[in-house]
Amino acid sequence: MKIKQLQQIADILRRDSILSTSAAGSGHPTSCMSCAEILSVLFFSEMKFDSSNPSNKNNDEFILSKGHAAPILYSALYRAGAIRHNLLTLRSLSSPLEGHPMPRSLPWIKVATGSLGQGLSVGLGMALAAKLSKRSYKTYVLLGDSEMAEGSIYEALQLASHYNLGNLIAILDANRLGQTKQTMLAHDVKTYASRFKSFGWNTIIVNGHKIPSLISALKKSRKSKKPTIIIAKTFKGQSVSFLKNKENWHGKTLDEKQMVKALSEIPDHEMPKIKIQSPKKISPKLKKSKYISPKFPSDQEIATREAYGQALAALAKSDSRILAIDAEVSNSTHSDLVKKKTPQQFIETYIAEQDLIGVSLGLSKKGYKPFASTFSAFLSRAHDQLRMAALSSANFTVCGSHSGVSIGPDGSSQMGLEDISIFRDLPNSTVLYPCDAVSTEKLLVSAANNPGITYIRTSRPKTPIIHSTNESFKIGDFKVIKQSSKDKVVLIGSGITVHESLRAHELLKSKKINTSVIDLYSIKPLNSKKLISFIKSHGKKVVIAEDHFKAGGIGEMLSESLVSTGIKIKHLYVSGIPHSGTMSQLLDKHKINWQHISLAVREIK
Repeated sequence: MKIKQLQQIADILRRDSILSTSAAGSGHPTSCMSCAEILSVLFFSEMKFDSSNPSNKNNDEFILSKGHAAPILYSALYRAGAIRHNLLTLRSLSSPLEGHPMPRSLPWIKVATGSLGQGLSVGLGMALAAKLSKRSYKTYVLLGDSEMAEGSIYEALQLASHYNLGNLIAILDANRLGQTKQTMLAHDVKTYASRFKSFGWNTIIVNGHKIPSLISALKKSRKSKKPTIIIAKTFKGQSVSFLKNKENWHGKTLDEKQMVKALSEIPDHEMPKIKIQSPKKISPKLKKSKYISPKFPSDQEIATREAYGQALAALAKSDSRILAIDAEVSNSTHSDLVKKKTPQQFIETYIAEQDLIGVSLGLSKKGYKPFASTFSAFLSRAHDQLRMAALSSANFTVCGSHSGVSIGPDGSSQMGLEDISIFRDLPNSTVLYPCDAVSTEKLLVSAANNPGITYIRTSRPKTPIIHSTNESFKIGDFKVIKQSSKDKVVLIGSGITVHESLRAHELLKSKKINTSVIDLYSIKPLNSKKLISFIKSHGKKVVIAEDHFKAGGIGEMLSESLVSTGIKIKHLYVSGIPHSGTMSQLLDKHKINWQHISLAVREIK
């Protein structure tokens, strides 16, 4: 009887998908139809969740990595009693049922999907969270066969088996057809299986339209200590003769006549009454204690990357939700200090930056506070993961170390010179750039409770401590380090260029030219009104120096605010492709050191 009911539900889900996409006039009905039995078995037989409470931390999690099949996910949630929205409002401006899943209006949707290849990394993060918190929930990820060409999938495959995540179950909807042609392997499910098996996964091949086969495969997955992937051979447009396994139907909806014909081929049923399984009630205790900030001797120089590691280790010791995640450069980012002091709060993703961000997103959605770190130059390859995390209303921190030409002899491939622009452009992001150990520690503590994605940019060279430990560093503000009533120009620096600005200030002072110096530690957000007021009362001229490319950097950001104020601007930035050299040589070559700042003050008219 249950098998019959589940098939009836699959038919209902197919019909809902056709009806909603036809009403919308756009969507992917055939991509929904191939996975109807999979969704039916998952939501109405296998998964345990409280349909009245999407925030129940013990709910099994489901991620639709093939996000274009959103209509059938909405149908499953609707038929399970989890949502009550009218499915026929799909893709309309006033409806939460967007074309691809978005969490902002539907709490059952934890992460945005639709940029293919990302769901498995996020699911991995959620499965890790269950393991860390000793909860029994499982995470299910539905993958499309087209997205199996994405490299990020294989980053997640290798890491999941490395961590023995038996609570992670992926289902591959191998329906053969992509957007323009058949996929690389089409219906060669044996090759899929051999590939996944080589990554250390428990691998099962099934007919994705046979309910008993799906039930049996999921039952086997429960006994596996390894992550499981179920390769379901399916057909796009299943159950409708003129759609099944036919090309050129991707992303196309049915007109009225086609819809009537299609629905005539799919049985119409009343929704069977199937009780959703309830999750186990588990409430692990979080460990919290008083945060004790690390001490930084004021007479010693310390790199901001070192201060980051020390502060993160102290923060992790005080709060078990704090996690350090690193892409196998932890002895350079100094997040390895967490591994040494609280090893259970350190996660290694190895050299896989896309996975680093996807895993951080998954962990953050389960209540953890990840701090992901790598060289700032390498974060550019994870830009799409960062973009989708921002769309997912993520809450985690990213630290990019070894920023700018100031890293010296390693050369341009290691120099993050685009990172500020990448993070500035993300919705609801925060961009912080401390210049010394004290400001790094203060900003890191603030980042732990800051909403959205927070980016902390750290430097490789050791720098002197210029701030007092009793100072506060409010996000959105800046610090005035030097000022007088006779200032002619304001020098603005961030990170390494704060120290160069201070050297320029002293040189100019010896030549009877008064300047003020600002540490612009908060790049986004910024209290621009307060900054403009200060500049206007200190000479109405400003020299901005940054260890970053011009496009999307600090100077461009400030110029937008200052352009109509009458304030005169001189912008110094890194141009061209940097070469290997010492820090001093490169700061000079790219005209962002104290000498060129001093020269710019004399040149500004």
